Amino acid sequence: MAKVTVRYWAAAKAAAGVAEEAYDAATLAEALGAVRERHPGELTRVLPRCSFLVDGDPVGTREHETVRLADGGTVEVLPPFAGG
Repeated sequence: MAKVTVRYWAAAKAAAGVAEEAYDAATLAEALGAVRERHPGELTRVLPRCSFLVDGDPVGTREHETVRLADGGTVEVLPPFAGG
């Protein structure tokens, strides 16, 4: 298990009620599962619309189960942004 920091932005931050928090997870799927358990309300409705960066790299269309997390890494949760 890696200890990672999950950072929330915009609507995800508002739904989580915090800007960031620590999780133990080996993959992005595990981290997001833990996020859903900790925040079963609005954040679970925001997450499907989000994109993710893992240590600064876009996850894109990769399956979350295949995205490995490194100890000390960061997952950025980015909801769609309006404007320009």
